Formats: sequence, C-alpha cells, structure tokens
Amino acid sequence: MKDKQFLMIPGPTPVPERALLAMARHPLGHRSSEFSAIIQEVYQDLKWLFQTGEDVFIYTSSGTGAMEAAIFNLVNPGDKVLSLVIGNFSERWAKIAGMRGAEVEKINFDWGQAVDPDILRERLDQDINKEIKFVTLIHNETSTGVTNDVQTLAKIIREHGALSIVDGVTSIGAIPVKTDEWGIDVIVSGSQKGFMIPPGLAFLTCSPKAWKVYENCKNPSFYFNFGAYKKSVAENTTPYTPNVSLIVALRESLNMMKEEGLDGIYCRHAKLARMMRAGIRSMGLKLFVEDDNTASSVITAIYPPEGISVPDIRKTLNKDYDIVVANGQAKLKDKIFRMGHLGYVSERDVITALGALEASLAKLGYDAKKQAVSI
Repeated sequence: MKDKQFLMIPGPTPVPERALLAMARHPLGHRSSEFSAIIQEVYQDLKWLFQTGEDVFIYTSSGTGAMEAAIFNLVNPGDKVLSLVIGNFSERWAKIAGMRGAEVEKINFDWGQAVDPDILRERLDQDINKEIKFVTLIHNETSTGVTNDVQTLAKIIREHGALSIVDGVTSIGAIPVKTDEWGIDVIVSGSQKGFMIPPGLAFLTCSPKAWKVYENCKNPSFYFNFGAYKKSVAENTTPYTPNVSLIVALRESLNMMKEEGLDGIYCRHAKLARMMRAGIRSMGLKLFVEDDNTASSVITAIYPPEGISVPDIRKTLNKDYDIVVANGQAKLKDKIFRMGHLGYVSERDVITALGALEASLAKLGYDAKKQAVSI
C-alpha cells in the first residue's frame, strides 16, 4: 500500500506525527528571538537526556560528524589512541583517529561479543608510562546487536587516566546512559535514532577533563570547534547556520520523551527487545547474539534459515508487507538480517513485524511452526 512503509532498521527510525508537523512549518530565522527561545529549551532538555550538567553541542551533520568533532578537537598527531572494536561502527573511531595522524592501536573482539573489561584493564595496566591518552569505544553496536558495559569500561579508563570517547549514537534515548555519573569524558549521538527525528543533527558533550585536553589541541576543527559551540550555547544560538526545521522537530520529540520519562523509555526498549528475541526463537531461527545480557535493546540480528537468502527475506518483507529490515554489514552482509526496534516503536509494531516475518518465510518455503517444534 502506498505511503504505508515502516522502517524496522537501526536508523533512520520512524518519526512521530508531532515532530513531522513541527518540521513542516516555514523555517524560522536562525538568529531570531523565537528560534533562540526554542534552542534554549532544547539545550536544557538535551542535558536531561544525556544526564549531564555540561553543555550538549548540536552539529548540523550525521553522527559521524560528531565523531570527527571528538577526535579533531582532542587528538594531536602522534597521540596514542586505543580503539576497542566489536563491529563495523566501533571501528570507525580507529579510522577517524588514523586520519588525524594518531598512533592507533586496536583491540579486536569477535563480532557478536562485547568488550571484555578484563582485557581492557590488562592492556591499560601494561601502559605504565601512560602513553595511551584516549580510548574509543561504542555503547551499542548496531552492526551486530551488542551492547557494551560502558559504565564498567569508563571506570577502567578513568582509573588509568586516559579519556573515554564513546559512540552513543544508538544508545542515547533508548538505553540507560548516565554521562556524569559514569565518568564518560566524551559521548556523541545522532538525531535519526532514539531522538525520533530524521537524519541531520548530531550531538556531543564533553567533561571538564576533556575540555582541558581540547585547550591543548594544536589544530582543532573549524566547523566542529568545541570553543565556538560552547560560546554559542551560552548565547542560545549556534555558530553557523543550523538545520532550523530539525531543531524545531527535536523540541517536540524531546517533549514526548519527557512525557514518557527516562525509565519509561528504557523499559519500553528493553521490553520490545525481549519480545523480538522471543518471537524469533519461537520460529526456530537462530540469533546472532545468543547472550541476552549483552544483546542490544534497539536492534536484533538474526541468521536466515538454511536455504533462504537474506536478500530474499528483505525483498519479501518490503514488497509484500511494506516493512524494511536491514542487511548485515561488511563481513556480515547477506549472512544476517537486522530488525530494529528503536525510537518511535511500540509493541504493536514488533508484533506486526514478527507476523510479517513468519509469513514471508512461509512464502519462501520455511515452516516456522514446524521448525519451532523440532528444536
């Protein structure tokens, strides 16, 4: 049916009507008093969402822009960066740091596994001369459907003395994040995930410790410059022309999030993940991440049944049921498919998606009920 398509991917995610209607109005002047009042409200609400007392910067970019901002405002060429890699997106930190001229060391974990805190601790304990200045990591790796224990990892990094730089693109607004309490030095996110609006905005907040490191950065970024954005936050504006329409929509989505409450948001996502995983198992399908303790609350990665291809599953879901699910990425392309339950998603959506998946598999020759009984 035309205009009925539903996104069940890790981003972009569905957008609520309130945000769409706000975005549809004629753009405001970005130096007007009306826009200044809106962005002042947004800045305060972002502090609530990030659970921080520090400023949260808004960049007109994708989440990758905020990742580049973090590296290019803190890292000097030759600095040593330890990058914890558990999938495609966590590896992006290493690539950005390498382009900055940093000396990058990677600890690679099997895709589908979370970072082992003991391995991180052992490596940092070996760094007796404190040469490692930064540790990059991801909170929620959507290429595999794994969530890292950032609270524990940030504590280990803090005890060593390095700065923690965290990709929270798909965790902020969906999975518990306590930036200040957990001692996270830098964390970034993006608008098309838990924020429930289209792509185009990125967010970053940094600790006082990180700010001191920024002050010693020899050649910080121009467009993403921390100092320029901090000055603008204080003046309820932005240093350059922002995506005004998205910020107006963001105010609406943040209001919706405040109405639901942080606990409500986190519990909803956890419940949807449990529903999805139970439904997948009931069909006799194998999950890419078997461990419920590290499985993501926002994305579920699934192996296709033997003899049925991932492209055929995705094509049937899209063509016959107007549901879009994601392929695997990099070395997992066509080996798994990923079903998102992030942002503006409800129990009804998960139930519908599971029913559509079962029907799609039946059309492709897989009897879910028979397979479930046999396992």
